[in-house]
Amino acid sequence: MNVTLIYDNETAREDLVADWGFSCLIEEEKTPTILFDTGTDGSILLSNMRKLNIDPLTIEEVFISHGHFDHIGGLADFLQINSNVTVYLPASVRGVRGAREIVSVSERMSIHKNVFSTGELENIEQSMAVKTDKGIVLIVGCSHPRMKHILDAGSEFGELYGIIGGLHGFNEFELFRDLKLICPAHCTQHQSEIRALYPDKCISGGAGTVISI
Repeated sequence: MNVTLIYDNETAREDLVADWGFSCLIEEEKTPTILFDTGTDGSILLSNMRKLNIDPLTIEEVFISHGHFDHIGGLADFLQINSNVTVYLPASVRGVRGAREIVSVSERMSIHKNVFSTGELENIEQSMAVKTDKGIVLIVGCSHPRMKHILDAGSEFGELYGIIGGLHGFNEFELFRDLKLICPAHCTQHQSEIRALYPDKCISGGAGTVISI
């Protein structure tokens, strides 16, 4: 599986644009290509895609973690380019139009054989769990629900291997002790502490980063 960060507060490449928000591309051999979140600004999202040689028309599904502007703001512009997609939305998000299919997600569900939603936790946010040969990798938008709740929900699909995305104000650092991969991005407030505690597990984020698992 490859995870390419498209939209983030920082960039790993000088030619890309940094902005407050998050989006990444999930490519798994046996699964349709999935865009996870769409950042804040559609023009930045699409520009970064072009520079990363990502063709929006090759994306088959969109997974929105929650309805905050920095995760769903680019969706309308993306759908103007590619409306032939299925969009997985938390049940609390309304008013999205222009896609081939809209799937409202409240409870945990299997999206594909190796891709799952935790369901909308604490009525605000869903996370994606991807089953890899190394274990479950959680893709998170902002981690607004309690991290223990997110990790417990993800572990229902298998043994946890890693977590990628925004970790907000998470500071119960011992919860990550058994993870093998941590990529704190976007809104993570305690990046320096996480990196200091888990230097061998942490991967730097930023738009342009590609994580192969």
